[in-house]
Amino acid sequence: MAYDADVIVIGAGLAGLAATAELADAGKKVILLDQEPEQSLGGQAHWSFGGLFLVDSPEQRRMRIKDSRALALQDWYGTAGFDRDEDRWPRKWAEAYVDFASGEKRAWLHAQGVRFFPVVGWAERGGYDANGHGNSVPRFHITWGTGPGIVAPFERRVREAAARGLVRFGFRHRVTGLGRSAGAVDTVSGEILEPSGAERGTASTRTVTGSFELTAQAVIVTSGGIGGNHDLVRAQWPDRLGTPPEQMLCGVPAHVDGLMLGITEAAGAHHINRDRMWHYTEGIQNWNPIWARHGIRILPGPSSLWLDARGNRLPVPLFPGFDTLGTLDHIMKSGYGHTWFVLDQKIIGKEFALSGSEQNPDLTGKSVRGVIGRARADVPGPVRAFMDHGADFVVEKDLAALVRGMNALTKEPLIDEAALRREIVSRDREIANPFTKDLQVTAIRGARNYLGDKLIRTAAPHRILDPKAGPLIAVKLHILTRKSLGGLETDLSSRVLTASGEPLPGVYAAGEAAGFGGGGVHGYRSLEGTFLGGCLFSGRTAGRAAAKAVS
Repeated sequence: MAYDADVIVIGAGLAGLAATAELADAGKKVILLDQEPEQSLGGQAHWSFGGLFLVDSPEQRRMRIKDSRALALQDWYGTAGFDRDEDRWPRKWAEAYVDFASGEKRAWLHAQGVRFFPVVGWAERGGYDANGHGNSVPRFHITWGTGPGIVAPFERRVREAAARGLVRFGFRHRVTGLGRSAGAVDTVSGEILEPSGAERGTASTRTVTGSFELTAQAVIVTSGGIGGNHDLVRAQWPDRLGTPPEQMLCGVPAHVDGLMLGITEAAGAHHINRDRMWHYTEGIQNWNPIWARHGIRILPGPSSLWLDARGNRLPVPLFPGFDTLGTLDHIMKSGYGHTWFVLDQKIIGKEFALSGSEQNPDLTGKSVRGVIGRARADVPGPVRAFMDHGADFVVEKDLAALVRGMNALTKEPLIDEAALRREIVSRDREIANPFTKDLQVTAIRGARNYLGDKLIRTAAPHRILDPKAGPLIAVKLHILTRKSLGGLETDLSSRVLTASGEPLPGVYAAGEAAGFGGGGVHGYRSLEGTFLGGCLFSGRTAGRAAAKAVS
């Protein structure tokens, strides 16, 4: 049989680019399909902060962080909480990924020109025991250039391969079916959409102008997750997290629709752990949106008071930046879909970062001068823009006015000024001496023992109601959809498996479509910095395995 290519890759995000680059390096001919136009090459990774999970890196050692494979694996297993029969392959992928992150990952990326911001971030700090959820040490390495910086070397490799005739792009090709003509899945069919000049991230048309059918010896599915499809998010929302909120912000463009997962499942794939998902609890409405319901995540330091919709502090250890899923669970059982940060200008200037390449022009543009300017500013420019224009921000000089502003943003006035004042005053009293029973204050002081946090991420402990630290700020926080943690079950060669555990002939999967490896390498929770890395590792694995399998 004459094939159109050796391998067809479905999805031109980071995992698809990594797989295609490896296939081309092996001399294989590839067709790379995507329903979006060429300007969206790189997918969600382009919009990311560029964080990568690395273990015992030179950046960590320079910051006096002692890390190891054993400690990272302890943290991964404690965070994942694997407890199902179908976690067999995810557990194997977890061990393989920690080996990668503590081994060749950094050198492999460095050889392709990837560089890192010198200060390592500390995400998902946990706050439970040593075997529980969270990173025991800082491991969040920010790519110099953020998301575009991590996409660039793989896009370059793929475009160079295209120039050599090894890669053919099929943009505006929406796959609707996988078929077999000789035992293995070797046929990809679908619709050709009209050309679109839509800017990256914005909605493109769905007008069909034709159809296509392509054949190859193997197919790699790298089509992403479900975060842009809120109907599917709600359908897969687990009972353990209560009822999904009536309104959610969207952390990804609308084309992240999850439809390819169903198409691959219809061809015989086993889709597992679909109830595991990763949505952020610190979402704010983008005052300058790119896609519909566009939300931005606040990457907070540990000092803001986190209050539920009625003004009660969230329980220990649900402090900012400690346990995303635990916080989501608590919020969904509160009867309301929003929470609040209450803080002051001193805290927001030091501790607020915004997720997304477009929200960090200094890091994305690789501007040393810009980074220095950010460090010197009272409030970084992108954060100041949200303070000035964001619909979820209340900025006032006194608490009474702040509460009035908070209550104006909800259907009914839920915040009582006297109760909130008692909460803040009680917290502020704990700052007066080096002793405290307030574990958030202990966490703040502990964070400042880490040089990176002391330099750029954690404000010195102070009274929130101190006028010198003002004005006061309240931020209404929403649930922000982002990642699927489950996906197509795969073995360690990225071969898609059927419900019986046998490989689905000719089909591989990588990236979010494969739960970043195995059908759910993260289990129930993520350690952060592991999504981009999971795309790279599983994409590389799929590309190399498929290259060996095809003649």
